[in-house]
Amino acid sequence: MPGDHGKSQKIDLMRTRKIEAVLMAIGLTLLVVWGGAWIHRTASSRAAVKKFEADQAQTSGVAPSMMKDPVSGSQVDFGLWSAKRVVAYKESVANKVDSPLAVLRIPKIHLEVPVYNDTDDLTLNRGVGRILGTAQVGAPSNLGIAGHRDGFFRGLKDLAPGDEIDLIRTGQSDSYVVEKIQIVNPDDVSVLNSTRGASLTLVTCFPFYYVGSAPQRFIVHASMTGSGQSHQEPN
Repeated sequence: MPGDHGKSQKIDLMRTRKIEAVLMAIGLTLLVVWGGAWIHRTASSRAAVKKFEADQAQTSGVAPSMMKDPVSGSQVDFGLWSAKRVVAYKESVANKVDSPLAVLRIPKIHLEVPVYNDTDDLTLNRGVGRILGTAQVGAPSNLGIAGHRDGFFRGLKDLAPGDEIDLIRTGQSDSYVVEKIQIVNPDDVSVLNSTRGASLTLVTCFPFYYVGSAPQRFIVHASMTGSGQSHQEPN
């Protein structure tokens, strides 16, 4: 009947509109969910980048920094140092009050460091130390100087025969040239034997980047090539 047909069309139209409304609602819901996920992902990525940058800044803020040494007056570059050694050095500056014997200078590795008498922990955190039992500074024999491999003496790894070393003491500047480099066991004390002429032996632990107590010693032998008046004196 015509009336029933019209009524059926009306019902179909209502159903169609309901389906469209439901589909639209589902679509809007999915759009909101996608938008929320996109915002969360973007915010998380930015937060991760900021955290990474902050971590990098915190990490790089220890080692590459520099500090003026109150004795030698030179800039101490912590670029090769371990973080632990940097902290120990800064603490030792206030606690090490005795005057150095000399200032050791190695131009090739941009090192200028005070030399103290002894090799105790405080001394080697503050600078480098004359090994007791070896020659006195300025004496015509073998002067042994020790330093930490993760501090002032890490740069020794880049030395080679022919490189120059200067030792500035009161009124004098002694010049040395590297003759040879050795790697020995800790009990090989022959490297510190007396010599007929003035010589210099630098000692540090080896390997330079070893985790824990390093098992060997890195030895730099140098002989004096000349001595003259110095305008710079250790404080």
